[in-house]
Amino acid sequence: MGKRRGVSAVNVVFGWLRKQSKKVKIALGVILSLLLIVFLKFTVKNYNHFFIASELIHAAGIIILIYKLTRQKTCSGLSLKSQEVTAVFLAVRLICSINMEGDIHTVLDFATLVSTLWVIYMIRFTLKASYIKTLDTGHNYHVLVPSAILALIIHPKMSYNYIHSVMWAFCVYAESVSVLPQLRLMQNAQIIEPFTAHYVFALGIARFLACAHWLIQVFETRGRYLWLIGAGYFWFPVALVAELIQTFILADFCYYYVKSVMEGQLVLKMPV
Repeated sequence: MGKRRGVSAVNVVFGWLRKQSKKVKIALGVILSLLLIVFLKFTVKNYNHFFIASELIHAAGIIILIYKLTRQKTCSGLSLKSQEVTAVFLAVRLICSINMEGDIHTVLDFATLVSTLWVIYMIRFTLKASYIKTLDTGHNYHVLVPSAILALIIHPKMSYNYIHSVMWAFCVYAESVSVLPQLRLMQNAQIIEPFTAHYVFALGIARFLACAHWLIQVFETRGRYLWLIGAGYFWFPVALVAELIQTFILADFCYYYVKSVMEGQLVLKMPV
């Protein structure tokens, strides 16, 4: 009886949301996100844990894909191009991490990169018959080239050499838009299989946690975190914008994902 009332209440909430304008939905999403960030600020003391959690959740998303590929023997609904972009920025970030950090982030990046390369291998060779190339209409160079150009122009001033600074900036920019080919494929397909939806939702949660780290640091330093290396230094503001862009890109999908799960739907349908 209690479960039915809970489902009914959820349906009422989503029914009300469905009737609202896009501006109202965006405003409510922003308010809810800010409330979650405030909650995280007062419950998590070490903000570095946000990045660790983000990387762990990304790795969990890859594990979901591996389960789908090994058990269902199909890669339909997955974007090969999105996985390739992910592998590129992970490989570059791993090189930077080995030289600059050599800690838990390095281990997580290595594990995620190996898993991503395995997914790419399965899509390209083992399960290529189920790969729907006609729906995967994005182009890697549309993501990688602008990220590389922006990294050459705006990158952090670090104690390491110029190449490492550019490579690190490239990772941040490429990661912020790496999900675009996957989202485009899902828009083309309109119907999204559960495991693919779980994977993209995991990416959304991961990006939210990373973005929360930046926003909390900016708040606690009263904006000084954006200008750590003197006035006119654009790296931190641009990096924050990159995080916000990916979080915003995934926010719409996450809304429909939560809606479908709450309504008990096994297959997620994206709006036209």
